[in-house]
Amino acid sequence: WFRKALKDKGVDAYIPGRKQRKTPIKYDKRRYKRKNRIEIMFGRLKDWRRVATRHDRCPAVFLSAIALAATVIYWL
Repeated sequence: WFRKALKDKGVDAYIPGRKQRKTPIKYDKRRYKRKNRIEIMFGRLKDWRRVATRHDRCPAVFLSAIALAATVIYWL
């Protein structure tokens, strides 16, 4: 029911179903493999205490802190 609700909203499935499932679920294998890069990026951003604990109340300041952290991470 959850996947059907997401499909109705236009969201595609990128995570495969379990192997025990009777009817296999179609998913994009290439995007599922690339999902790891996104998870690693969020892990690196959480190393920055200011971003992980979200000390900034203003959204503009918080997004600028994320941009700064992402720039430094990219350069390193």
